[in-house]
Amino acid sequence: MATASGPTVRKRQLGAELRRLRESAGKRIEDVAEHLECSMSKISRVETGQAPIKARDVRDLLAWFGVEDPVQVEAVMQIHKDAQQQGWWAHYEEVLPSGMATYAGLESDAVALRAYEPIFVHGLLQTEDYARAVIAAVRPGEPEEVERLVRFRMQRQDLLSRRPDPLELWVVVEEAALRRPVGGEEVMAAQIKHLIHAAALPNVTIQVMPTAKGAHAAMAGTFALLEFGTKAPTVVYVDSIAGNVYLEKERDVRRFIQTFDLVRAAGPDPQETPAILENIAREIHKT
Repeated sequence: MATASGPTVRKRQLGAELRRLRESAGKRIEDVAEHLECSMSKISRVETGQAPIKARDVRDLLAWFGVEDPVQVEAVMQIHKDAQQQGWWAHYEEVLPSGMATYAGLESDAVALRAYEPIFVHGLLQTEDYARAVIAAVRPGEPEEVERLVRFRMQRQDLLSRRPDPLELWVVVEEAALRRPVGGEEVMAAQIKHLIHAAALPNVTIQVMPTAKGAHAAMAGTFALLEFGTKAPTVVYVDSIAGNVYLEKERDVRRFIQTFDLVRAAGPDPQETPAILENIAREIHKT
């Protein structure tokens, strides 16, 4: 397992440490906001790793919190320094939907990802043509941005062949998503063939949830569990047209873990996936 952490996880580590030190010092978020002359929402976002903070403000807070051990101070400042690095996704930030840069950072730092997909093939498993058709549908009239977003999505997929520790991916996708003719018959045929090849990778598990199964635990919508091993706690990502939500409270994470466990238990054995995909491909070809 890789031990290095990317900037997104380091921001979360910095925020968590500043929150811990604040609470140990008996300070409230309101107190910190007044001390740094900024909003409470800014401090809240710093403590959850969603907003940057200047190095001098970190040192100021450490002194104000009564942190005097120079080793501890330098350890925190090193986390801050590491958090300032730019990830590969920074090149695309101007065209990314709100919150997607944060997701890309979390995904890049994750050691495992478990996702439920009711509408589309997961982005890490999409072919270039399928991705182009999906993105163009939601970004009509923006061909240059569409192409940049396609390149961004394809670059994300490098995680599956990352060395020495490729991302462990487990996706449950609804059968209905695979029968939606995104991009047309040829694009879908190539996409399903790609899924068959992906399912053969040792670090990828794909389950197809049959429509005939009826109702199940995950029908509320798309979500993903991003796991970081010992580097950071698991994060839940919930995607919707209203925006992206990240959940980190233990009770929320536990609820989504239970939901994913229930839905994958309700689905077919992953060993059946190639046969299921081949059957769907044959049926699409007949239509």
